[in-house]
Amino acid sequence: MSKVLNRPIRVLVAKVGLDGHDRGAKVIATSLRDAGMEVIYTGLRQTPEMVVNTALQEDVDAIGISILSGAHMTVFPKIIQFMKEKQLDDVLLTGGGIIPESDRRKLAEIGVGELFPPGTTMASIVAYIQNWVAENRNF
Repeated sequence: MSKVLNRPIRVLVAKVGLDGHDRGAKVIATSLRDAGMEVIYTGLRQTPEMVVNTALQEDVDAIGISILSGAHMTVFPKIIQFMKEKQLDDVLLTGGGIIPESDRRKLAEIGVGELFPPGTTMASIVAYIQNWVAENRNF
């Protein structure tokens, strides 16, 4: 990392839509907290607009979306759209779930950060968020 962080990284972890499988999101939230990050967990059944509004209110550095419903090609573009409307251009949008590689590439083209498939180590997720925030956010 090129910068020293003067405060904990703030991450919003969210479940969007009707996807009720929240165990992974809770594991991620706990692991990020254990790595020294401040974590805001929205709970289930959030809309993209609710996620972005919460991110703005909580002044987060990153948004992590856990998605297992197959709706990733709808959810992530809507979140990006609302992030642009709210001028959250320096906030990381990342996430994970069952997302085909071809879809991960398409989502990266519109500004979504790395998307982590099942089995990704927590250490690599933590390092990715830490590095991205150090390189892209002002502290």
